[in-house]
Amino acid sequence: MLIVIKKVLLLRRLAILLSAALLLQILNATYPGWFVQSIATVANANRLLPIYSVEREDKVVALSFDAAWGADYTDELLAILAHTNVRATFFLVGFWVEKYPAMAFTIAEAGHEIGNHSMTHPHMTTLSVSEIEHEISRTHALIEEATGQKARLFRPPFGDYNNRVIETLDALGYYTIQWSIDSLDWKQTATSQSIYERVVTRLHNGAIILFHNNATYTPQALLPIITTLKERGYSFVPIGDLLLDGEWYIDRSTGQQRKRPGP
Repeated sequence: MLIVIKKVLLLRRLAILLSAALLLQILNATYPGWFVQSIATVANANRLLPIYSVEREDKVVALSFDAAWGADYTDELLAILAHTNVRATFFLVGFWVEKYPAMAFTIAEAGHEIGNHSMTHPHMTTLSVSEIEHEISRTHALIEEATGQKARLFRPPFGDYNNRVIETLDALGYYTIQWSIDSLDWKQTATSQSIYERVVTRLHNGAIILFHNNATYTPQALLPIITTLKERGYSFVPIGDLLLDGEWYIDRSTGQQRKRPGP
């Protein structure tokens, strides 16, 4: 009798599995890619995101400059920012701070915000938690020693991140920051005009705009960009001042930091 019951239960389970398989086949035939998209949706829901932009009703944006490979044009950029009374955020790599400590101090002394851009500019997703911590903590100490600022913003080199990177940065008290407008000033094909057009045609409230301190044509493009943005009614703040206070979340489709609705 027990053997018969076990066989019945086994047949029922088999029938359920076959029905489920048949249902999946029907769904995939009716809605191609349904199953793959469903799995991707679940995976995406579990993926942590950095901040790409900020939900702002006012016309305000943030300029940011990554510094890793040189300092030839930094004085010129600082002069333009001073002339236009614009404060920006500079993300500094640790070895850059070691090589140019006086320049790091000058940037901070001019009123600009200093962010952490790692120690050695690695692909962060290839590192362990302890290696990530070392990249951040070493650079944090160098920035504080050179500028007096305690960095709280981190931009991953190459924009390369995963959950491990963001969780580790969160634990260290950092915001992980990307960008919503890439000037593409780092490309060999870049010109001052291409940089200008990339930025001014993609403007939006709460934008975080990416430049590099040692890109050849960025100084030529920067003043026209700032002038045009001001003519359109935009103002400028460092990223730290752009971020929202209080309860917030990151929109999963855009990477935008948004206020969490109240009860």
